Amino acid sequence: MDAIQTASTLQIGSIIVGLLGGLALFLYGMEQMTDALKIIAGGRMKNLLAQLTTNRFKGVFTGAFVTAIIQSSSVTTVLVVGFVSAGLLTLSQSIGIIMGAEIGTTITAQIIAFKVTKFALALIAVGFAMQFFSRTKRRRQYGLMVMGFGLIFFGMNQMSSATSPLRSYQPFIDLMGQLDNLFLAVLTGAIFTALVQSSSATIGIIIVLAGQGFIPLETGIALTFGANIGTSITAVLASIGKPREAVQTAMVHVSFNVLGVFLWFGFIDQLAMLVRNISPVAEGLTGTAKLAAETPRQIANAHTIFNVTNTFIFIWFTKPLEWLVRHLVPDRPSYGSAAIMPKYLDEHLLATPEMALERVRLELKRLGKYTLRMVRHALPTVMRGTEDELEQLGRMDDNVDTLYQAILDYLRLLSREDMLQAQSQHLSEYMNIANDMENIGDMIETNMVEAGSERLKYNVEMSEATQEAFKALHDQVCWAVEHAFEAMATSNKDLATQVRAAKPEINRLADEAERHLAHRLAADEPNRLATFRVESDIIEYLKRVYYFAKRIARVTTQMDTSYMADVTPMTEDTEFE
Repeated sequence: MDAIQTASTLQIGSIIVGLLGGLALFLYGMEQMTDALKIIAGGRMKNLLAQLTTNRFKGVFTGAFVTAIIQSSSVTTVLVVGFVSAGLLTLSQSIGIIMGAEIGTTITAQIIAFKVTKFALALIAVGFAMQFFSRTKRRRQYGLMVMGFGLIFFGMNQMSSATSPLRSYQPFIDLMGQLDNLFLAVLTGAIFTALVQSSSATIGIIIVLAGQGFIPLETGIALTFGANIGTSITAVLASIGKPREAVQTAMVHVSFNVLGVFLWFGFIDQLAMLVRNISPVAEGLTGTAKLAAETPRQIANAHTIFNVTNTFIFIWFTKPLEWLVRHLVPDRPSYGSAAIMPKYLDEHLLATPEMALERVRLELKRLGKYTLRMVRHALPTVMRGTEDELEQLGRMDDNVDTLYQAILDYLRLLSREDMLQAQSQHLSEYMNIANDMENIGDMIETNMVEAGSERLKYNVEMSEATQEAFKALHDQVCWAVEHAFEAMATSNKDLATQVRAAKPEINRLADEAERHLAHRLAADEPNRLATFRVESDIIEYLKRVYYFAKRIARVTTQMDTSYMADVTPMTEDTEFE
């Protein structure tokens, strides 16, 4: 009779709505806080990841610090995947960061366990006021971050209030009792985390259930183990369709967490005993009330011990872990030249504008390599190449056009994101640089190739003296193009200034070549007028190529690139992909 009455008075619909609503507030608050932090601190986090990874121990610290700041190990993993794909980090270096990221996620659980939900509405009010009344975009982002933080705790409070009536609902108590099967608890935690794509949300719910006295400590620990596996599955899903390096980095995340759970699964009872001994004790309470008061802090501590201990164990085995991952996800064999495709433009990074802009810079560097190769081949092919060689020179522009279009499409998507003013300016500058690189490619494909075809059509023979004059001008233009691209890729404003200062030398060499052509115009040779026209056009086209290089150098000197990481400069023997 009592059970029937309890079931009739229990409003299941209200509990479900309250629980789902609280979870929605939690996830929305987490997303808002993370998005704001990515905009505010994206560049600093990126620099930290790029600079503090000289060894695996620094990598652990870096991963922990970055994840503690942005409150998302998934975001940290995406950043790491980006650096590995870009060649700025090795797979071995990424392992330490990913291990550290797992430590960083424990901060969220610790904060939640402190039961600061009573400050939730105050944080929401302060964050809203900062967002509503602030005039600068950066301060509004800080307000959004604070409000997101408040929504996280408000959602936690809502879930706790919604599930409170379940304390006396026997069917639910029986259901929770089934989670005494620890393997089932691990599986449940993994599946739920994979669905909501947030281990913090899962652990938050675990702490809520523990705070209501629904689950014992051992079950809570098993659920957190599952949450660690589930969040790594999210990283795998994010790597689908990405370069091989991205999949390998995601597999590091999976392997680390699965091996960690495998290591600890047989010692859950011992871990529970340890955290009971080191966690605060609720004096004066007994039974369910004591369990509800003590278990949340114990679960948070178990989560911290699990991740910290795993890191200290596995940090000594990064090489074997790398070997395992490379065997699970082997590198694809090379089958020769394939169609050129963008390598660094990852749409998952669009929500982190500074990181996305970094990827654009890397792709621009790559575009510059293909454009520079065209410039170097242009004059020899135009002066002495066959028709097939001229066609091959023209086809080189296909790679330039493909990367150029991909960069423009990526920048167009990025322009729709919420960015700071400096980031929007940077986007515009990169678009101008891409346009100038593409103009150089088009100049060679259309005009220079046409001049070569004219040479063949009229059987033009260039004298040795003319070829030497052209070579001197071409060498200087190649120098300017190469160093303009290098200045852009490495943020070297001094080098960009040197490119701009080369204009008098370019003009001097062009004038000397034109005087030489004018002197030879009177020579008694066949096709003299056709030869003069073709040779004059070549000089003009080389001057135009320098013009675009100078524009790139000018944009580089005006860019605010203080936050950009150092990269390896382009050299003469750069290998084109």
